[in-house]
Amino acid sequence: MSLLMASVLATAPVSALNFPENTVIEPDNQVQESIQKNLSEVVTPVEITPPEFVQPDISTPIVVKTKYENILTKSREKIQFISSSHSPESKNTQPPTKELDNNNSETADSDDPMSQVNSVSHLEDVQPADWAFGALQSLVERYGCIAGYGDNTYLGNRTITRYEFAAGLNACLEKINQAMPAAGYAYANNQLHTVNDEDLALLQKLQDEFKAELQQLQQRVEAVENQTSELKGNQFSTTTRLFGQAVLSVQGTNTTDADLFPRDGIPERQGKTNLTFTSSAQLTLATSFTGRDLLLTGLSAGNLGSNASLLSTNMGRLGFESNTDNNVVISDLSYRFLAADNLGIVVGTAGVNPINTFRGISPLEGSSDGAISLFGQRNPILGIGNGTGGIGFDWQISDRISLQGVYSAEIPSFPGNINQGGLFGGRFTTGAQLSLAPTNNLDIGIHYLYSHSPDGLLGTGIGDSQLISPFADATAFNTHAVGATVAWRINPNLQVGGWGGFTSSKPSNLSGSVETTNWMVFAAFPNLLRRGNLGGVLVGQPPKITSSTLPDGFNLPNFSDGGTAGGRTDTSIHLELFYRAQLSDNIALTPGLFVIFNPDHNAVNDALVVGALRATFRF
Repeated sequence: MSLLMASVLATAPVSALNFPENTVIEPDNQVQESIQKNLSEVVTPVEITPPEFVQPDISTPIVVKTKYENILTKSREKIQFISSSHSPESKNTQPPTKELDNNNSETADSDDPMSQVNSVSHLEDVQPADWAFGALQSLVERYGCIAGYGDNTYLGNRTITRYEFAAGLNACLEKINQAMPAAGYAYANNQLHTVNDEDLALLQKLQDEFKAELQQLQQRVEAVENQTSELKGNQFSTTTRLFGQAVLSVQGTNTTDADLFPRDGIPERQGKTNLTFTSSAQLTLATSFTGRDLLLTGLSAGNLGSNASLLSTNMGRLGFESNTDNNVVISDLSYRFLAADNLGIVVGTAGVNPINTFRGISPLEGSSDGAISLFGQRNPILGIGNGTGGIGFDWQISDRISLQGVYSAEIPSFPGNINQGGLFGGRFTTGAQLSLAPTNNLDIGIHYLYSHSPDGLLGTGIGDSQLISPFADATAFNTHAVGATVAWRINPNLQVGGWGGFTSSKPSNLSGSVETTNWMVFAAFPNLLRRGNLGGVLVGQPPKITSSTLPDGFNLPNFSDGGTAGGRTDTSIHLELFYRAQLSDNIALTPGLFVIFNPDHNAVNDALVVGALRATFRF
């Protein structure tokens, strides 16, 4: 189970984390028009940002509410001797804990049913020299009526509270009471002893002396039993755990001049967005049927859309975008199970893609608690293909080597034209990642992906994700992508790393190819100023077409000048700073800022500044 959870869940988001293309210039082609016409009612998972949680082992029982959990824990400490199912041969040899003092939280909650039971903590302790102590000790030694002590002695010479004493006395009463009707004997030290009149008289005297404590003990047991019954009757499920997350954010950009037609070097449009206040919410149901499997059902809704069309560049996109027009959509529906102790399998119609299947390497990954930009999340080549449904695996080869693989389709449920969707039609991606840990402080991921695009869109959603001129006819491309991500933990409070990616795409019915590169270096500062906080600094280059050798009229870099062959002449640089303040276990506040120099790989464009304040609530 640890492999299933750690390799498939904890190191990757619970649900599919993909983003819409939203390129600067949308292609006008029959495929896109047909998809919009036939799938107008479909909200694909690429339009949402689902929840990301460190999942605990779902094989454990449902956690009891904190208030009741404290009650049960303290009550067990007090009444551990009275269970008639225990025997003298029990392996528990630990004595009960000392009684809580008057300042203990046991009686702190006025709404706690246990607080209605009178406390006896103010009464005097029972000393080893007291007659009652010696009387009960003799009964324990003769009748073995208290479980948990291999030598049948009662606490040695330790002073105990009256409540502890009453718990032991109650255990003896039950033990002797059960023995008498059967044969008039009690069992201890492998010998049979008659319950004589002297012992019965001694028990009666002890009962009279500790009548109040015995009565309180019974009240507490009944209260615990009632609370346990209530929890069992009202718990959500014995096999399912519910995880939730809400994100509230304020974001905005500066006003920039954008050059859409690089041939003249004159800006034609002004990029401008309003300051916005948005939100998103995610719920994930994690269900285990055998303890070695996990069914994930994710629901998501939000209203933060991409700013790409307004800015005339997709390089200012945020990593926590979630635009469903506040409609609830299914963001994840996948089943994960262990085919062997070191092999996990995932299959599903939503939430299965390279991002979800490959183990995460970067410590700054996480739409709700990591970097604030889309580019700062991970190597962009991992988003190629916009995959949603398919099948994947995670194979733990050794302690330091693992291999993940995946096949994912963008619209696996579409039964129409094979060029638009289906499991093996339309846009799909297959690939693998080799995850290495050469040392305890170094993580390396080596990525390879193959993707088919029916319309010349890579699907990365950032930088040059469009391969051909917007004036050219739609053309199918096959893409090979390779890359690597590295993270080095220098010490518990400093990690450095980076990634690089390269793609080579060839059209199905044209000559030539298109190549892109991207890179990023980062520094992470865990526990910055306070434990649980996280600071981050990132510098990198978004995906850039470095070479395009398609026929004239098809090349994107020079689309405004006849579409001649060639790569981008300028380079965009991404600089980002953010700081996540963990206010509590469930609330985090993250201010962040990133600047894009030469947006859209065009030096004529003004620098783009994006600021955001993200608040994350988890429950």
